[in-house]
Amino acid sequence: MTKYTEKLKSFPLFGNISDKDLEDFATLLSEVKAPAGTDILTEGETGSDMYFLMEGKVDIIKTTVFGERFICASLGSETGCVFGEMALLDSDERSATVRAREDCVTLKITRNDFDKYAETHPAAGVSLLKFIGINLVRNIRRENENLNLVYQALIEEIESN
Repeated sequence: MTKYTEKLKSFPLFGNISDKDLEDFATLLSEVKAPAGTDILTEGETGSDMYFLMEGKVDIIKTTVFGERFICASLGSETGCVFGEMALLDSDERSATVRAREDCVTLKITRNDFDKYAETHPAAGVSLLKFIGINLVRNIRRENENLNLVYQALIEEIESN
């Protein structure tokens, strides 16, 4: 059992897997420390790792089509923060930059290790992938709502001129 296994139990992602399966999962994690101001993930780069924020706070940063960067969220370790989860499902580019707002400790799992874990722990693997999928679907729905608001505002602006 790693020193962070107890904290991992509080992550919603692990809500439906057994303590034994979580202990096995934790053995695959490697600790990554990120000093304040360090980019943990960089938008546009190819990634294959998912991270669990164990200590500290991070900013999620997006780049606009005009090259301007903005913070779209700030997250802390107290919220059971996970990022980079899309990299477990595909080999596409990172969709955002994750920057340490303060000194951070993360735990990282690679796609290869996750795949091996899911093969040897199928029930836990399905549970984890289902949870990740549900969160991604929620994010897509929220972004669709945001796009609809922007579209409506654009139409209103055009019609008022």
